Amino acid sequence: MILIALGANLPSRAGPPAATLRAAIRELQQGGVVPTKISRFFETVAWPDPADPPFVNAVVEVRTALAPGDLLSRLHRIEQSFGRERGEPNAPRTLDLDIIDYDGRVEAGPPRLPHPRIEQREFVLVPLRDIAPDWHHPVSHRSVGELIDVLSSCKTNIKPLPD
Repeated sequence: MILIALGANLPSRAGPPAATLRAAIRELQQGGVVPTKISRFFETVAWPDPADPPFVNAVVEVRTALAPGDLLSRLHRIEQSFGRERGEPNAPRTLDLDIIDYDGRVEAGPPRLPHPRIEQREFVLVPLRDIAPDWHHPVSHRSVGELIDVLSSCKTNIKPLPD
């Protein structure tokens, strides 16, 4: 199972963040990355500055023949095509695409697999549970539900967007 997290909180050439995520999913297909499952879209309060625009987040399961490094390069090109500028960590952005898991591989990278901060990111775990409720972290072996329970005290106000 290959999983990619998507997030945006600034408009792009495609429009507002939700439109950007839909357009990015379509662009994945043009580079040999086939989405097989797409989570609902969720709105999350921006972190570390809740005064920034809220994020829209999702997770897609994909099928691809690309190796992890080639897939990461493809994701970076898509981010750039939507105006992503890499600067300060956790700053507002037009599009963020991260490989969460690549067939359960554990690798130092690049890219580092599984994603090194997935266990602390409710905005990734909740959409992930939407499409892969039986997923387990390749290192800790905790289920996605267990990881969400650990974070439940954070109360990040993640909520599904209406369809």
